[in-house]
Amino acid sequence: MSKRDLKKYLAELNKVQLEEQILELYEKFVPVKTFYDFVFNPKEEIILKEAKLRISNEYFPIKKLGRRSKPKMRRSVAQKLIKHFITLGVDPFIITDVMLYNIEIAQTYSSENAIKQELFYKSMFNSFEQAVDFIISNGIYADFKTRIGSIFQETVDQKWINQYEFERIISRLEF
Repeated sequence: MSKRDLKKYLAELNKVQLEEQILELYEKFVPVKTFYDFVFNPKEEIILKEAKLRISNEYFPIKKLGRRSKPKMRRSVAQKLIKHFITLGVDPFIITDVMLYNIEIAQTYSSENAIKQELFYKSMFNSFEQAVDFIISNGIYADFKTRIGSIFQETVDQKWINQYEFERIISRLEF
């Protein structure tokens, strides 16, 4: 069904029928429920805190029963959260905060632990590039310029194998 057909169908329904359909969607589909729950009660600070906790747990897992879990370092966890936030329409400042936090926590981990997987560095570069693109497209570069510069400087200080790729991104920006 096209969007035009859907509009035509909805125009034929009266208010009560529309309300019934929306309630049915709300009860049947978790994404619809999640969307409406967020729209009417955003609690952006809480979801930001939860997202940061989940991301940091990927690099610094919480000890369970006296044993330390091994870090998983999965970029996909942060990417899923970011995609979900974008879908919900979360404030771009919060989305950007999560994007940059993901890179910063990975850098904190790599400063304390030697990382031999080249994929880690490629993954963090992809995250950095996506974050910078998102920041520019939302016109909030001035608000995050310092954090972007700090992330770049940390790649240089830690001598990341792909620091020159980060530098290429930085060179496009006004520093």
